[in-house]
Amino acid sequence: MKYIGAHVSTKGGLENSVLRAHQLGATAFSIFVYNPLRWINSPLQRNIIYNFRESCKIYHYSPLQILPHSSYLINLGHPQKELNKKSCETFIKEIKCCYELGLIMINIHPGSHLYQITEKKCLENISNSINFVLSKTRKIIVVLENTAGQGSNIGYCFEHLSFIINKIEDKSRIGVCLDTCHLFAAGYRLNKKNDFLETFKKFDSLIGFQYLSGIHINDSKGSFNSRLDRHHNLGYGKIKKNVFSWIVQIVEFKKIPMILETKDTSMWKNEICWLKKQSMLNSRKILNV
Repeated sequence: MKYIGAHVSTKGGLENSVLRAHQLGATAFSIFVYNPLRWINSPLQRNIIYNFRESCKIYHYSPLQILPHSSYLINLGHPQKELNKKSCETFIKEIKCCYELGLIMINIHPGSHLYQITEKKCLENISNSINFVLSKTRKIIVVLENTAGQGSNIGYCFEHLSFIINKIEDKSRIGVCLDTCHLFAAGYRLNKKNDFLETFKKFDSLIGFQYLSGIHINDSKGSFNSRLDRHHNLGYGKIKKNVFSWIVQIVEFKKIPMILETKDTSMWKNEICWLKKQSMLNSRKILNV
């Protein structure tokens, strides 16, 4: 069984996100554990933690099937020391929250240089920040998401992600989430099978599939290499729909959450159903997709 789902709402309580995923027919899901647009959030109450854990048991979701997303405000590469420290402190709280919820990983955008420092310095800041955060927390894997390269965002190329990973002291607690929209917008070719294979072979060569912890399955409203981070529903953007079929068929992606963040949420149930059907067409290693 492939882990396929969507980023669901936590409105009304974290436990409701589990029910929403179940109602979609999802075998995976993503959530925000805290409000992604606020620095200050109250600690999770015991009953919320208990209800979430119980809901996961009732609907049969293991930690491998859940990829929470961190706050949008966090910038681990921030050029200003005080704001970098604030980002680290907030991220530590989120990681501890994930641990309490019984989760095993959390997805995060690497960071931005804000046109104030070089890309290399920003990458060093991110690496140092992650090492600090990991030293203050337990077990949870930090999953770096590739970006579209919009604005001053770092992480738009595999070389960036490889640089960060190489400097992480505890490599058992670092991973990568690949967003298909971001890949395409950053200049990675996907639409032809040979190009698709070459992109993922390059990922394996520079980073390694052992670090792949999740995939965000999104079509792209922006054109190829546009650096535009605009998600679209499958088959409605610039990425050919068969690309998403290839992805869910790949053996190497069997036990990682593959999450929709597409624009029209009313289409999620049908998109998940289609992806699940596509995943059963073949079961091949990536070299033979």
